[in-house]
Amino acid sequence: MPDWIAQPGLILFTENYDACLAFYRDVLELEVVHSQPGLTRFAFGSGYLMVERGGVARKGGKSMGESPVTLRFNVADIDTAIDMLRERGVEVEVHTWTWGVTGHFLDPDGNRCELKDPFRT
Repeated sequence: MPDWIAQPGLILFTENYDACLAFYRDVLELEVVHSQPGLTRFAFGSGYLMVERGGVARKGGKSMGESPVTLRFNVADIDTAIDMLRERGVEVEVHTWTWGVTGHFLDPDGNRCELKDPFRT
C-alpha cells in the first residue's frame, strides 16, 4: 500500500441503519471502533467498514446495478461459519466452484455479503 494511504475503508450507506448496525455488530460480531448518531465504524481486516444513514434498502437483495459490491469475509472454517449464521437467523446460500466454496447472504438493506474459505477448494 502506498505510504500516503493510512488505512483503507468502505462506507456503506444504509436505509435501515439500526438493523444494519445490529447485524454487523451482533450477528457478524464485527468490532465497533467508533460510533456516533447515524455513523458506526467497524474493524474490517486491516481497514474499516463504516455504516452510515442515507442509503436505500431493497427487499430480497440489490441488483449488481444498484450495488456492484459484495462484502467478502474470509473464514477459517466455512461450514462452522455458515452454521453460526443460520443459527442466528441468516439465510445462507452455499455455492461450490472449481476454485472453492462460498456462502452468500444479505444484510438487512439487501447488500450482498459472502463467506469464503480460502483453504477449501
